[in-house]
Amino acid sequence: MGKPSVRTVLLGVAIATSIGIGYAIGAQPHMNESIALLQSARGELAAATPNKGGHRERGLALIDQAIAEVRAGIAFAGG
Repeated sequence: MGKPSVRTVLLGVAIATSIGIGYAIGAQPHMNESIALLQSARGELAAATPNKGGHRERGLALIDQAIAEVRAGIAFAGG
């Protein structure tokens, strides 16, 4: 068997690159883990007593906003 042609090598590189890009777009472990951590933080904050001068409620709203932003980022990236 002879040496592969330049065209064959370029085709192989293109295929490997597209597979890598597809994985990077579809798999977003850090973004998904961020949602899990934010949901855990929200659960802890929700369990706290509500005598914090409205700051607990504001924190809950900000966590909800952060979760929505992370989900929007995942959706934007095609995940």
